[in-house]
Amino acid sequence: MPLTGVRVLDMSRLLPGPFASMILAGLGAEIIKVEDLDGGDPLRWLAPAHGDTSATFTALNRGKRSLRLDLKSPRGRDLFIDLAGRADVVLESFRPGVMDRLGLGFDTLHARNPRLVLCSISGYGQDGPDRLRAGHDLNYLARTGVLAISGGAGARPAIPGTQMADIGGGALGAVIAILAALRLAERTGTGAHCDVSMVDGMLSWMTPHFAAAPEGVAAHAGTMLLNGAHPCYRVYMCADGWITVAALEPKFWVRLCELLGLPDLRDAAFATGADAERVAAEIEDVFLTATRAQWRERLGDEDVCCEPVLSIEEVLEDPQVRHRGQDTGEAPTWFPVRVGERARAPSGDPPGYGANSRALLAELGVTDNEFERLVAEGVTA
Repeated sequence: MPLTGVRVLDMSRLLPGPFASMILAGLGAEIIKVEDLDGGDPLRWLAPAHGDTSATFTALNRGKRSLRLDLKSPRGRDLFIDLAGRADVVLESFRPGVMDRLGLGFDTLHARNPRLVLCSISGYGQDGPDRLRAGHDLNYLARTGVLAISGGAGARPAIPGTQMADIGGGALGAVIAILAALRLAERTGTGAHCDVSMVDGMLSWMTPHFAAAPEGVAAHAGTMLLNGAHPCYRVYMCADGWITVAALEPKFWVRLCELLGLPDLRDAAFATGADAERVAAEIEDVFLTATRAQWRERLGDEDVCCEPVLSIEEVLEDPQVRHRGQDTGEAPTWFPVRVGERARAPSGDPPGYGANSRALLAELGVTDNEFERLVAEGVTA
């Protein structure tokens, strides 16, 4: 596996950090979840349940190990520093400054292990006037302009159905930063502190729109090439749901018009304003005459860039989706990248809360008697 031999101490919670460490685990890294003694990762207890554990927690934490440790106690702090001395990466998602207050800031960890990579995921980054501001995915999408260009023209901004900032800005940004920092440590022998901001991640996604703004190109919901301004890139209603049309290239649009029996619209792909609404209405009238499945059959394998909007249940039964998935024991799982045959979604059960505490601390020389004493003192469990 590409990351075989890499050990990650994952102090993060909820979605961004655990998603990032799930990707690292699929690339071969060993992931140790470092959890507190007050419930650990809140995702453990989030409904719906998968057996005795949250289904969401199970999906994100297969194949990891769990260590319960009170990092506010001197002994817990020292044990963590010792673990960091044997690790390659520490991943955390506290607010800026928390690691320093715990006595676990980058300088401290780096002094113990010069090759260590510390990756910090936060909403606004480690510096700036809003670095301590609380927030969640929807707030970050609002602050970066993503919501302003979502939904229909003049309508309420649409809330995305998946956590874009958490995953795209936080989790995947962290994976990229960690891989780059590991490569740097390999070359130089020195680790780095990776500052991953979910807002920065979403701002990077908005780069094309920011680049166009000084040129006078407006970026508003329903007025742009890729958010509904033109008939060739829209969502249309069918008899039983919705179908997407993304026929941007002329050859796709012309062929679609022919198949819909609307050859007179072949030059109207990029109509705007009232003309765009007239053309779209003609197209939707045709789509309304059949179901999504019927349109899929009628359009067949034609290059027209049309796909039905599927429900979650329909997605899980889709032949292409099922072909690309892998069986992890309970249900198919999908991994975002393939590195030859050596990158797959982690399998197995998620770790029990603190299930590996004794074994992991034993690596540091903690005997069974000392472990029991640490449990009694509230340092671990």
